[in-house]
Amino acid sequence: MLNHKSILITGGTGTLGQALTKHILKNYPDVKRLVIFSRDEQKQFNMAQEYPYEKYPQMRFFIGNVRDKDRLVRALYGVDYVIHTAAMKHVPIAEYNPDECIKTNVGGAQNVVSACLKTNVSKVVALSTDKACAPINLYGATKLTSDKLFVAANNITGRNPIKFSVVRYGNVMGSKGSVIPFFIKKRSEGVLPITDPKMTRFNISLQAGVDLVMKALESSWGGEIFVPKIPSYNIMDVAKAVAPDCEYKTVGIRAGEKMHEEMISMSDSHYTYDLGDIYTILPSQPKFKIEDYIDHFKAKKVKVGFSYNSQDNEDFETVETLRELINKNISA
Repeated sequence: MLNHKSILITGGTGTLGQALTKHILKNYPDVKRLVIFSRDEQKQFNMAQEYPYEKYPQMRFFIGNVRDKDRLVRALYGVDYVIHTAAMKHVPIAEYNPDECIKTNVGGAQNVVSACLKTNVSKVVALSTDKACAPINLYGATKLTSDKLFVAANNITGRNPIKFSVVRYGNVMGSKGSVIPFFIKKRSEGVLPITDPKMTRFNISLQAGVDLVMKALESSWGGEIFVPKIPSYNIMDVAKAVAPDCEYKTVGIRAGEKMHEEMISMSDSHYTYDLGDIYTILPSQPKFKIEDYIDHFKAKKVKVGFSYNSQDNEDFETVETLRELINKNISA
C-alpha cells in the first residue's frame, strides 16, 4: 500500500508519529519518502540520529507548525498520504491556555485540510480522541471540531479524488503524559494520587493505534470516523498493577475530566455501523451509497440508542492482564 508512495506525518516526533515511522519503514521498505513534520527541532535532531540519511535515504525532517498553512503547503508537494497527529492534548494545559489549544487543534486542522486540497494528496487520516465524543473540556471540544472539519472536507473536494477520514480511540498505554508512566514514576514515593476510585478509561496499545491508522489509510471511503473495539480499565486496577504495595490517596477529578470516557454517543448511533473488529461512524450525507458500503464491508447497523463508553464496556482489563501488558510494553 505505501511502497513507492510519499507519506507526511504531522506531529511526527510524538509517540504515535515515531511508532508509525518504525512500522512504515519495517513493513514498507520501498516507501518513496517519509516526511516528519513537527515544530520541535530537538526531537527532530534526536530522531534523525536514529534514522540517518545514509541508511534511511527516504526520511525527511521538516520543521514546521500546523498553524502555518504556507509551510504545510510547501511540505506537502509530492506527498500522497497524510497522517495528522499534531495537537495540544493535555487537558489541564488546554483549560488554562484555551486560545493556544484552539489555534493548534482547530486552526491547524483547517490548515491541513486546505493545504491537502491545494496539493496532490490522495488520502488523509486525522487522529481523534475519545474526549471528542460529548466533550466537557476544551481539548475534547477542539478535537470534535477537528473531526467535523476533516469529515466535512469530503464535501468540498469537487473532482479531486482526495479522501479524508478520522480515527478515534482512547488512552494509548504508556504514551507521554499518560497515567501508567506517571504511576511508575510516583511509586517510589510510596503514595499514588488517585483522581477517583470509580474512574474508567479505554485502553489501547501503541501498536494497535498504529494498526488502526493503517487500516483507515487502506480502507477509507471518505468521511468515516473509525472506532476500535478495545478494553477498558478501572483506575484502581491500574494502580494495583503498577504499585500493589503503595498507599492510594484520592485527590479528586482535575478540571475538564470525566469519570468515564465515551467514543460513540447515542446520537452517533444513527450513523454507526459494526464492521466486526471496529465501528465506523459515517457522515450523515456521505458521497458514496450506504448500501454499497454495507455490502462491501458486511457492515451491520447498530441499534438506535447504542453508545460505546468505558463504563459499560463488555471488555475490561484486570490487574493481572494490566500487569502483563505493562511488563511487555513499558520499561520501568
